[in-house]
Amino acid sequence: MRDIFVSGTPDLSPRSDCVIGYQPRDSGGLEIAVESKVAVMYGEAIRGLAEQTLGELGIANGSLSIEDFGAVPFVQQARIEAAVKMAHPELDATTMPELDPHGQSPAGRDRFRRSRLYLPGSQPKLMLNAGIHQPDAIILDLEDSVGAGEKLSARFIVRNALRVLDFFGAERMVRINQGELGREDLASIIPQPVDLVLIPKVETTDQVEAVDADIARICQAVGRKEPVFIMPIIESARGVLNAGEIALASPHNVALTIGLEDYAADLGVERTAGGGESRFARDMVVNAARAAGLQAIGSVFGDVADEDGLRAAAEEAKGMGFDGMGAIHPRQIAVIHEAFAPTDTEIENAKAIVRAYDEAEAQGLGVVSLGSKMIDPPVVQRAQRTVDLAVAVGKLAEGWKDEPE
Repeated sequence: MRDIFVSGTPDLSPRSDCVIGYQPRDSGGLEIAVESKVAVMYGEAIRGLAEQTLGELGIANGSLSIEDFGAVPFVQQARIEAAVKMAHPELDATTMPELDPHGQSPAGRDRFRRSRLYLPGSQPKLMLNAGIHQPDAIILDLEDSVGAGEKLSARFIVRNALRVLDFFGAERMVRINQGELGREDLASIIPQPVDLVLIPKVETTDQVEAVDADIARICQAVGRKEPVFIMPIIESARGVLNAGEIALASPHNVALTIGLEDYAADLGVERTAGGGESRFARDMVVNAARAAGLQAIGSVFGDVADEDGLRAAAEEAKGMGFDGMGAIHPRQIAVIHEAFAPTDTEIENAKAIVRAYDEAEAQGLGVVSLGSKMIDPPVVQRAQRTVDLAVAVGKLAEGWKDEPE
């Protein structure tokens, strides 16, 4: 009797998911059993999708069991493929839902990244409506939040989610695994409409360069023209000390971020609310990012119930020079956006600088001054970003330049 290969977690009865059991056979055709509370209405559709998926994978013999908890088709398809490929790792065939281009996010190096919502790649129920919470970015995570036994399933779920889900304009990010698992992640996700790849636990430039080269190779192979941006994650003392070189390791780097839980563990200390143990590291990441012309993105705040603590952490991050931070729950997004929004004073100062720059440019002047102060180009760029953000969050009208001073 051959082993049964299982994709999913039977003991959790996961909502919007399913558990697939597959037992290979040498002959006898296909046997498909469906168990679902909605079997009367959708049982035949589930069975039909299973037959189609097995056919596309080239499976003519085998026993497949489907325990359905309301999974949508792209999840069923991913789970079936994972179970089959656990049994037949030599299979090159794949099966994917048709690409739905709705809801694709506009690519851009300098788009706002105030919030990025982490979603475990093995929990599709969290992905289905994530975009309605309006994060700037959604991270479909294949690394720390996914158990070893779910890595393959999560990869296929994330790949399919990128093809069919509407994320309502949020930037589509994927955090890959390290090493060979990460290379396999890239092979699945780069041909899909992913905007940015996060590289975990980066300590050297070699790690970034290797991912960049893999992305370029895959893009060439599949004819992808759109850029895939990169965000290295600094999570160790060694990574902090090499942050400047890491930030410059690829022209596709758009941001540098830090993971404070792993960083504190690397130091052998507890992460505290005050953050004194990580101040040096956070300063290094901000300076490395700024020196390379990248955005600096802060870590997550782990206590979902502590809204005041989150607000304080976000305000401190903004004051240090960070452009945003991570979120582990949708309820954190609004607080983060509020904290990173420009204040009225910041908006007025930025408007004055932009107006001074426009006037100097109109007069053909090479020097910009505001009162008795000379304004350097980086200051003008920062001011322009501030007014752009103020417009984006509704604190400033788009035609503000036409309004009287």
